[in-house]
Amino acid sequence: LHRYPAIAAEQLKEALALRWGVGVENIGLGAGSVEVASQLIHAATDPGDGVMFAWRSFEAYPILSTVAGAVPQPVPLTADGGHDLAAMAAAITPRTRVVFLCNPNNPTGTVLTASAVDDFLEKVPSHVLVVIDEAYVHFNRHPDTAIGMELFRRYPNVAVLHTFSKAYGLAGLRLGYAVGPRQLIETLGKVAVPFAVTALAQAAGIASLEAEDELRERIDALVAERRRVFAGMLDAGLPVLPSEANFLWLAAGADTERLARLFEDSALSVRAFPGEGLRISLGTPEANDRVLSTARTAASLLAPQH
Repeated sequence: LHRYPAIAAEQLKEALALRWGVGVENIGLGAGSVEVASQLIHAATDPGDGVMFAWRSFEAYPILSTVAGAVPQPVPLTADGGHDLAAMAAAITPRTRVVFLCNPNNPTGTVLTASAVDDFLEKVPSHVLVVIDEAYVHFNRHPDTAIGMELFRRYPNVAVLHTFSKAYGLAGLRLGYAVGPRQLIETLGKVAVPFAVTALAQAAGIASLEAEDELRERIDALVAERRRVFAGMLDAGLPVLPSEANFLWLAAGADTERLARLFEDSALSVRAFPGEGLRISLGTPEANDRVLSTARTAASLLAPQH
């Protein structure tokens, strides 16, 4: 660890290029996909340019945009927690330079279908970069989902974001990447922090790509737990949304903070968005049992008072 990591991370890029059937020149790396998202915004915008995203979605989008000197362009979600692609297409201005599509969406877990994204991309000007953020792609079992890599191969203004933080379990090592057009990836290299991807992260990424069988077992177990917890929360009477990620969204409105305290009292860490809802990540079966027990208590608190 006294030596600097390979600044270009050639071995990891080669492994990723082989995994996806693209060129090494199409791979850009960073310290987590959030850092690569920052690179994309810096590379594609000038001060005052617009960065569009659904809202609520990944909470780093507006922060990264503002830090880069860009202008956040949030577009409200639909009533069922999905992207309103028609409204997003209509909201594109001459200053819009980047659009983020989070699929599955964080924190609602909803999915963008292939046909809907195709229709959207046909309406987007060719100079606008569309980033398909697939941080939770491994957990997505929706039969009609949009697939980022297919869109990258068909549209010259599409890039795809992936991370090793979720399914691969390397959140503490900070490793993410973009697959994009060669010229864009070259620009990312000019705005990236040198040596941001550590030697340990590079080695772990390569090892993870060689452990696909174990990865599938981990994902299958989590998806089974997701279905069990989702069904249990519905049975308890809670307004939880179907999810294709590793979490569930509980729309709790004004009761959000009260319910968050209830989960915390059961030694469960949930992500509360005051006035909106809770994102409840799937954990071990034992922890998920506690989620369901707490959910039943929460449902009784939310029951109408007569």
